[in-house]
Amino acid sequence: MTNTTPLPAQATIWDYLKLHFIVFIWSFTVVLGKLISIPAVELVFYRATLAGLIMGAFLLIWRRKSLFLPTKELLKLLLTGVVVAGHWILFFAAAKVSNISICLVGLSTASFWTSIIEPIINKRAIKWYEILLGISIILGLYIIFQFGIKAEYILGLVMAVLSALLAAVFSTLNSRFTNRYQPQTITTYEMLGAGGGIALFFPFYGAYLSEGGGLDLMLKDLPAFASQTWVSYLPFPTDVLFLAILIGVCTLYAYSASVELLRRIPVFMTNLTINLEPIYGIILAILFFNEGEELNQQFFIGTAIILLSILAYPFIRHYEKKTEALRIRKSL
Repeated sequence: MTNTTPLPAQATIWDYLKLHFIVFIWSFTVVLGKLISIPAVELVFYRATLAGLIMGAFLLIWRRKSLFLPTKELLKLLLTGVVVAGHWILFFAAAKVSNISICLVGLSTASFWTSIIEPIINKRAIKWYEILLGISIILGLYIIFQFGIKAEYILGLVMAVLSALLAAVFSTLNSRFTNRYQPQTITTYEMLGAGGGIALFFPFYGAYLSEGGGLDLMLKDLPAFASQTWVSYLPFPTDVLFLAILIGVCTLYAYSASVELLRRIPVFMTNLTINLEPIYGIILAILFFNEGEELNQQFFIGTAIILLSILAYPFIRHYEKKTEALRIRKSL
């Protein structure tokens, strides 16, 4: 017995508002990644493994739902989780080796990658306007972040672009899964797949890739907070607090909700809306880290281009469907 769901329905205005709220939540993940002191790989291991275990326990014990899936489908979800892990590792690593702005610029290419990858996976024709909108998003973000890329930031930019590529892959795969299985079930297995994939990667990572050699799994206080009065009232290190927010709000809620919305909102539109994350992120970067970006004229010009690209997509889709329906009627 499989865990099936109804066929996709039409999205409502509340679905789009919920998607924007989720994107706003996700804009905090890069900030939390900077605030948590452990390296990116160990951070993603904690995030994915704990999220998978908590969601699985909630479904089995509290909701009393079966998590049984056919072996073939189970493996697909677990392997998709490995892709999610790669996306998160590259995302957090990009923020740590460069800065939040560079990371978000690279991530903005997700809609462009989706315009190419989603048609290939779903075996449909590539649409010219999706590629055009993806490129316009990159143009808008280039205007916002128009500055010379420092040599030490190139690695971070490459990591962020690869992270965006993986985001396009797993978003497209999830758009197929979500019409067959419950979003919470998908989240459980993908998070466990992500945590398990990283655990298998740990020996190689600890021996050859980690900064100090070996793993850094100890949750601790970030030195920058050591002198803060509020830290003395916490019964645990600040890493625990920020990790709990990352897992509870940004993963268990936001990830599951985004998967559920893929039942009604096209994957390209989803990733197009996610391009608002850099706009939220730049504001948060100023508030939390004073990275020096200013809300000047080019910020508003770039933001306008991004918003127009996002708003244009549903109108173009509506015109395309209307034209296709008219063509079919004329052919009858």
